[in-house]
Amino acid sequence: MSRGYDAFDLDDFRDSTGGSDRDISRGSSSGENSWIALQNIHQEEEHADRLDRVSRERPTLERPSVPREVRIREMLSQRVRSSYADRDKDYPLRDSEIHVLVEIGKFRVVGTQDLTEFAYNGERSRMVNDVENLVAQGFAHRTQIPDTDNGPREVLTLTKQGHRFLARGKVTPAEQVVYHGLKKSKEALHDADLYRLYHKAADEIESAGGRVLRVKLDYEIKEELYSRLARAACDKTRDSSEIRKSIANSYHLKTDGGRIPIPDLRIEYLKENDNQIQHRDLELATDHYRPRGLAQKARAGFQIYARRHEADRLRRIRDDQDLSAAIFRL
Repeated sequence: MSRGYDAFDLDDFRDSTGGSDRDISRGSSSGENSWIALQNIHQEEEHADRLDRVSRERPTLERPSVPREVRIREMLSQRVRSSYADRDKDYPLRDSEIHVLVEIGKFRVVGTQDLTEFAYNGERSRMVNDVENLVAQGFAHRTQIPDTDNGPREVLTLTKQGHRFLARGKVTPAEQVVYHGLKKSKEALHDADLYRLYHKAADEIESAGGRVLRVKLDYEIKEELYSRLARAACDKTRDSSEIRKSIANSYHLKTDGGRIPIPDLRIEYLKENDNQIQHRDLELATDHYRPRGLAQKARAGFQIYARRHEADRLRRIRDDQDLSAAIFRL
């Protein structure tokens, strides 16, 4: 559901409505090979669904903690607020409140329910107390966004003041971009779900011994690509398709029919005992996706997820079109 730039044919399937997709729906394989590929995808999805179901049904006390939960538990044990100086004013903040500011900034918009689960290990009263303090000090803004499936969802964004505080306080890594305010209100629900998607993937990475370095949203990737493509377009001695392919490769992305598919979310991390930066590209698909969009995201190598009630519908579309794309439930 990534946002795109028209000038250089970066992808944008969020609002795509025109044209027939049947001409590319059958892919490059046919007959028995296509059937086998689809069955393998079904098995992969069934295995992931089973693990997800077991995890949800298993009592918390019987489930081994993931590294994130251990870190959060230690942080929540610190209840005293320290004074943070910013320009000519001091702000009393707990480490947990600093952590929440960073989390909100990294993902632009985060639901309070998801914060309770992932940033507070389920301690809702502590989350409410911290959020009240952040809102009162002008660092965070609390609002509601419509969700036709579950009712209005309460979310948080950084204010300009909160963004400046993070930027001046050097509490985030220099390479980690942070945002403030809602970009587009109609995309807020999708963007809020990226926080849950991130933790689903990050927990898998850390459980395997990896260490997450930073998060890149599609905003950041596309801004960088747009800038480089614009500069490269001035060079009339080079073929435009080769320029796109070269720049895409430098970002570990692929070109597809002249476009550069961009993931909703990229996680950069290190594997255990390895200094080579790895990345995992994630896409959160929605009901607005057409088969062409799914096919292109799959060819780009992205891991595709969908909200639980939307995954089944998208899988049926995938099967009808014989697309080679596993779609996992968020």
